Amino acid sequence: MASRLPRLRSSSPTMPAQSTTSLKRKAIAEEDEEEHDQPRKLPAVGVTGPIRPPKPLQTNRTATNLSKSSSNVPKSLTVPRAPNLTTRPTGIRGTSAPPSQPSVPNRPTASRTAATGGRVAASRSVSGSSRPAPGRGGDDKRFADFQAKLDSLESAQAAEAARFDSERTKVLELQENQKAMSQQLAAAKDLELKGRAELNIASDEIANLKKKHARETTDLEIDLQKKDRLLREANEDLRICRSDLERERETVSSLKATLSQQSNAQLTLTTENQSLQAQNTALRTEVDAYSRKVSELNLLLESAERRAAELRGEAMESEAVRRKLHNMVQELKGNIRVFCRVRPVLSSDASNYGPGSASGSGSGSNSPVPASAEDLEAMKAEMSFPDRRDHKEIVLRSSSESATGQERVENYNFSFDRVFEPDCTQAEVFEEISMLSQSCIDGYNVCIFAYGQTGSGKSFTMEGGLTETTQGMIPRAVEKVFRVAEDLKSKGWEYKIEGQFLEIYNETINDLLGKGDFDKKKHDIKHDPKTGSTRVTDLTVMPLQSPSQVRSLLAVAQSRRSVAATLMNERSSRSHSVFTLRISGTNASTGENCEGCLNLVDLAGSERINVSFGNGFGTGGSSNDKDRLKETQSINRSLSALGDVIAALGEKGEKSDKHIPYRNSKLTYLLQNSLSGNSKTLMVLNLSPLAAHLNESLTSLRFATKASVSHLL
Repeated sequence: MASRLPRLRSSSPTMPAQSTTSLKRKAIAEEDEEEHDQPRKLPAVGVTGPIRPPKPLQTNRTATNLSKSSSNVPKSLTVPRAPNLTTRPTGIRGTSAPPSQPSVPNRPTASRTAATGGRVAASRSVSGSSRPAPGRGGDDKRFADFQAKLDSLESAQAAEAARFDSERTKVLELQENQKAMSQQLAAAKDLELKGRAELNIASDEIANLKKKHARETTDLEIDLQKKDRLLREANEDLRICRSDLERERETVSSLKATLSQQSNAQLTLTTENQSLQAQNTALRTEVDAYSRKVSELNLLLESAERRAAELRGEAMESEAVRRKLHNMVQELKGNIRVFCRVRPVLSSDASNYGPGSASGSGSGSNSPVPASAEDLEAMKAEMSFPDRRDHKEIVLRSSSESATGQERVENYNFSFDRVFEPDCTQAEVFEEISMLSQSCIDGYNVCIFAYGQTGSGKSFTMEGGLTETTQGMIPRAVEKVFRVAEDLKSKGWEYKIEGQFLEIYNETINDLLGKGDFDKKKHDIKHDPKTGSTRVTDLTVMPLQSPSQVRSLLAVAQSRRSVAATLMNERSSRSHSVFTLRISGTNASTGENCEGCLNLVDLAGSERINVSFGNGFGTGGSSNDKDRLKETQSINRSLSALGDVIAALGEKGEKSDKHIPYRNSKLTYLLQNSLSGNSKTLMVLNLSPLAAHLNESLTSLRFATKASVSHLL
């Protein structure tokens, strides 16, 4: 299965590349058509040269282009070429030939049309003349050769289609293997839950036995007290009787009449005494029986405690197995993953890009216009999500007018690890990445960063809103870390959690949790190659005890983050913010320890300079603002460096000595240990659904595709 996995991954990202190749071929074909539409000079009669096939009709070429643009089937790897026909014999005088046309790749329909047109023209010329023209036999032979080569090209194309079907069968087999491994993981989790249930049942039985033993011991003590009281009373009665007997002996002469009565009383008391002694013996026997029972219960308690200790040991061993299986599942999903999220259309978009806005209508009126549902729908770009089962594809559609006045429709297909539609909630997005928080607890470095243009929803994805349902990835990940750390305390793990928050503004690191002003301290990045940890000098590191403390830190950091106004967003983030969660855990029972690092990055907006600050004409741009221009240039350089690092990491699997350019920016150098090795990296691409942002969305999708393709190499 491991040998087949790279082949599966290498097949999916080729769709954007093939679509780009098809667009280039289409453009070349149209340029050739424009050249052939110009009038040509006919070659001189008798000049030797290759006979070219006749030019196909314009209608056939247009139909072929439309069928190629609407089809998503990958093109054949072999490009059919027009055969080189042999030259005329020098001794035969040739007639004027139709203008030559270059062969078009991957257009067997046009080739067959040209060949058919040639045969029809040949047949008409034969039927119209009473005798064959000189040199006609050589033309028929060359046409037969050309037809044979065309048939061989069609058979090669059929072979390529068969090979594509076999590759698809291999992909299905790999998906079935992955499903089987998921079932094994579920079975292991069921065994762990069953063991925990048995441990809880044994603990309940021990508690019930202790309660029952306490009740029985209390009842025996009460009965014993009652018997002791009766025995004391009997002894007292015996003493009284004996004293009476002594007095009676002294007065035996005067009490002879009552002697028989006293004798009967004495016999009665003796009988009662014997019965009491028999009862005392029976009670002693019962006490001995209860003592034996208590000893047996103690033995059962000791065995139950031994069983509980064994179950605790098995639970610790199962935790180690769970860590290995969890890491294996994450590596199968990919150490570098790319998600795509499209935000919904907001009511505020109507005032900025709607028909009544200054940018939409060009009237210059800044008064807000209420937007209807039809207006919001008209502002959307043509996006579709064809993969309804796995949600891994997104298709953008663009229409434009060509130079000849014809409408040109282009489809852009992109595939990622997961695509979130506009109606997806924050909880659904976090459900896909919650397992990365578990990997951080297990001792791995994790990096999650949001990428996209300004106003695409990056800050909302990472930080979220104020309500519980709109919480972003940072507070949800922190809550997940604290919850898992609390659950692992029962297995002997103790965790220490620390947090820091910084921003990178114009290649300068600023402490968002510090008390002083920015740029007062110089912060340097230090890497420890032995432990694999990264530290920033003179940076505030806060020990964290609860998720609520993290929320208060986010509010403080947000108020200090650098923001500035641009044309894309009124309060656009002009810096990269990095929230780092350091987790160190120790297990006193097993002697294990682990250290993990969770980096949650909100990147700055990735828009072009002419989009952010205008084109330098009019009153709406900020092209004269040198500070804003410097910010945008710094942001674009750091984002480009991040893309180069991710691409180099994908190529390092093939070339072990591949250089990774971490030092090209402060952002990549800070995240060096969280992007390399066995760390887990996730990029969440945020897109705007507006048609006005279509070009920026395509640029962001191509950047994300570069990262997605690199981790499949």
